[in-house]
Amino acid sequence: MVADDRQAATVLAAGDEFVRPELLVRALRQVGPDLEIRELAIDWPTTPWRDLGEVSEAAGDEDTMIAALEGVQVAVTHLAPFTERVLRDASDLRLVVVSRGGPVNVNLRAATDAGVVVCYAPGRNAQAAAEFTVGLMLDTCRHIATGHAALASGTWPDHFFRYDSAGFELGGSTVGLVGYGAIGRIVGRILVAFGAEVLAYDPMAAPDAFEPGVERVHDLMDLLRRSRVVSLHARLTPETTRMIGSEQLAAMPAGSVLINTARGGLLDYDALCDALDSGHLAAAGLDVFPQEPLPRDSRLFRTRGVVITPHIAGCSREVAENAARICANEVARWIAGERPLHCANPDVLGRERT
Repeated sequence: MVADDRQAATVLAAGDEFVRPELLVRALRQVGPDLEIRELAIDWPTTPWRDLGEVSEAAGDEDTMIAALEGVQVAVTHLAPFTERVLRDASDLRLVVVSRGGPVNVNLRAATDAGVVVCYAPGRNAQAAAEFTVGLMLDTCRHIATGHAALASGTWPDHFFRYDSAGFELGGSTVGLVGYGAIGRIVGRILVAFGAEVLAYDPMAAPDAFEPGVERVHDLMDLLRRSRVVSLHARLTPETTRMIGSEQLAAMPAGSVLINTARGGLLDYDALCDALDSGHLAAAGLDVFPQEPLPRDSRLFRTRGVVITPHIAGCSREVAENAARICANEVARWIAGERPLHCANPDVLGRERT
């Protein structure tokens, strides 16, 4: 398919119960009013995502996708699986756009080998995740959830009024951010406005990325030793897997708080439970876990000082709308024959399927 033919492309909008098909269609209509658009509804999260073959966090099945992709040049999705088999059998497919921060539900090697361009939607949930992170900080530092739980159980928790048990304020506290990407930067801005001293550790960040009021720290252990609150915002890679373990937690000041809204694999959760049970850490706010859904026999349910939420930091209505808009703009660039803004396999550019 040459560039002049792209305006006649058929697009599959494979949405789900969060990034709904109608959101994708609405955004696509704004950039390509004459596109032929087909819709596919996937029942996530009613049916949980899973690892499917060589891709992860996917929803739907290969046979349904292969049938839906017949005669389709462009697919826009949130979680649909694009395995090697799907990419091989969808012979008309030229472009896949995933409305997530990373296309983990796409086999990038197979897509590149097949000449299929894969785009994604970084930053779609940055504001939502940043706000939620600060919410967990306030919750854990000021006993919001634990206070509610005590009242709901029929007790009046007067021990929170004792000096040794009272919470502490973010204003005037030192908060360390491990990872300083889009989410970390917004968290930093909010905390600076609160009056916190903000430190950030991110070896991959450019020197000019650190905004006023945020101190760049070059050594992770130095950040941990200085921070009353530590918040994780790093990407999960082989190098960052379990980057926070017993040694790192021991380096944090006594009575400090750990927040993780990034990825469960960044943290050794047994070591965290040990640090909480011993009283070394005061609390932890967790939105992500090594296994999701969180098993009912998880030690976290029995550990003091834990506030847990079901991986919803990046979930808001605005996130779904932003994701659809970012994806539609990538489709518009492809229609115009322009270079994509967020391409996960740039090696394929210039040798796409024809």
